[in-house]
Parts: sequence; structure tokens; C-alpha cells
Amino acid sequence: MHSIQVTVGSRSGLHARPASLLVQAAARQSVRITVGRPGQPPVDARSLLSVLALAAGHGETLELTAEGEQAPDALRELAELLATDHDAAAA
Repeated sequence: MHSIQVTVGSRSGLHARPASLLVQAAARQSVRITVGRPGQPPVDARSLLSVLALAAGHGETLELTAEGEQAPDALRELAELLATDHDAAAA
């Protein structure tokens, strides 16, 4: 199992737009990815409602986890997306 911790980059936290981008990217992966707070039960990164229910704020650390040969590449892609401030692009 592979995992990576990443800090939420969007100034408004993991709200609808960045959550949607994360879910879409997770759905494109060949491996199942989960996301959650370290030490707490993770949720399926392909579920928009589950990701939104995390209510993760700006600067909060989340852990992405995946299993399989493609896991490291998938996790890097999603970590980069999660760390990006998508609110800056909208401003």
C-alpha cells in the first residue's frame, strides 16, 4: 500500500470545485484511491459527496492512499491537484 500526505492548497478549502477536480482525476486512475485525515477512516476519492463531507480546510493535511503498481503515479497526480490553489485561478 502506498500513501502520501498533502496540504490542501485552495484558499477556501476542499469545496465544490477542487473536490470535483479531485474526484474526476481519481475516477481516471486504474487504481482505487482513498482520501482522509491521517489516523481517521478514509473515504473513496471517486465519491464527490464523501470528499465534500470531509470539509477539509485550507492548510489541512490529508492522506491519499492507493494500492497497486500504478499507485505512486496516481498519488503524485492527485497530490499535486490537491495542493494547488484552485481559488487563485478563479480570482
